[in-house]
Amino acid sequence: MTTGVRRRMGVEERKQQLIGVALELFSHRSPDEVSIDEIAAAAGISRPLVYHYFPGKQSLYEAALRRAADELAARFVEPARGPLGPRLLRVMGRFFDFVDDHGPGFAALMRGGPAVGSSTTNAMIDEVRQAAYEQILAHLEVEKPSARLELVVRSWVSLAESTALLWLDGRRVPRAELELQLVHDFAALAAVSAAYDPDMAEILVGILADEPADGPFGDLVARLSALVPHVPDQRLR
Repeated sequence: MTTGVRRRMGVEERKQQLIGVALELFSHRSPDEVSIDEIAAAAGISRPLVYHYFPGKQSLYEAALRRAADELAARFVEPARGPLGPRLLRVMGRFFDFVDDHGPGFAALMRGGPAVGSSTTNAMIDEVRQAAYEQILAHLEVEKPSARLELVVRSWVSLAESTALLWLDGRRVPRAELELQLVHDFAALAAVSAAYDPDMAEILVGILADEPADGPFGDLVARLSALVPHVPDQRLR
């Protein structure tokens, strides 16, 4: 008869294991609902040993959040090749992959709560939003955005976040439709801003010039064009 021998882990290896275990548990339930005892059991170690590596649940949560924040920010990284519409659609696909895989944890993070209310966690949330903002500017090849462009991009990042949170509450709209709709939303925000600002109009024209007819932005134009015959022919007085 042979008995299994548990391999001893180094300090950093054990910390990374605990972070991974915590992230997995937070992916299924809100961090507030997960106890240190559960994390210890899932990691196959004792509760005191968890505290040997992390002073408390908040510090472990912050470490797990750091890993999740880095991963989420990386979902917005996309090679600057080809039309913008398909690029944004791929970004949204990866973003919703993360939301799908880490639903309760993502919701708790973005909505706030006792376990996530520290200045450290709030700063990491802001880092993710800033990383997404900077990546979209990189897609647009703009280093110093105008006030209107900053408003468009930050509004869109916020919209993607709030849309994901609403989608998690029952998943009542097909995910693929939401991903495409968010890409359309970006074009719509840019178009409205372009109607007020010549610099935004120039950016929009440049975006649309490279878009294929069968791409996401071409699809939006086709959908809107289909509505035109049904719009009443009325003039504002």
